[in-house]
Amino acid sequence: MSLDPVEIERVILAALAEDLGTGDVTTRATIPPDTRLKLVMATRQDIVPAGIEVAAAVFRHLSADTRIDFLANDGVRVSAGTALMRVEGPAQALLTAERTALNLVQFMSGIATLTRAYVDRIAGTKAKLLDTRKTTPGLRTLSKYATRMGGATNHRMRLDDGVLIKDNHVAVAGSVGEAVRRARAARTGIPDIRVECDTLDQVREALDAGASSILLDNMTPDQLREAVRMADGRVPLEASGGVTLENILVVAETGVDFISTGRITQAAPSVDIGLDIAN
Repeated sequence: MSLDPVEIERVILAALAEDLGTGDVTTRATIPPDTRLKLVMATRQDIVPAGIEVAAAVFRHLSADTRIDFLANDGVRVSAGTALMRVEGPAQALLTAERTALNLVQFMSGIATLTRAYVDRIAGTKAKLLDTRKTTPGLRTLSKYATRMGGATNHRMRLDDGVLIKDNHVAVAGSVGEAVRRARAARTGIPDIRVECDTLDQVREALDAGASSILLDNMTPDQLREAVRMADGRVPLEASGGVTLENILVVAETGVDFISTGRITQAAPSVDIGLDIAN
């Protein structure tokens, strides 16, 4: 799934408003309006790029008279020194757009690169990596696009995308079974009812109540294996909580269907991408 142009425009407008203020006084003071410029955007480290077209849209937003040649594709791993795009256009517009364009592509590529590291770690198992709603406010769509480019599968985008009964819902409802009963009675139009379980007793209760899938929260590998045995393939199982690069393979080898982690969107460092004058 590609990014919605309307969403890209929304993010770009907010980012440019944050960066420009009343305008780029330095560029206007030092660069004549009729000057043209050729630039190359290249990565300075091994990455999985994401957001190349978003960066391009920033340049085009400030000047329609901008030519862009794409030299790499989102989601395809590239090595340090690889050129991602060439940009040619009015110097004032390109220099004004530079930081916003780089910020976005560095941010998104950082998420894609870390996500790919997690996906690679569980290659050969049946487990699929899921992202979460633990994203920077206002940048969720871009963040989740980046996780897809890294090889993950998107979890809920928003709260209206699915029923996921969490621990606090269970606490207020009184039990896992009662929470599931209420969710079914509410007639939300969403047949899939997911339930978060902290204990194996809750897993048993969720299975008996007819949950469509179960999120196993902060369980040990032994508990995860027992949950897999209890479910016996009747519903998908998702492991979450405390998942790191160091332990994700152990989690995957328990036999769960999915593993979710907020680290790929919360802890991903921006990568090093530069924009230099073309020779």
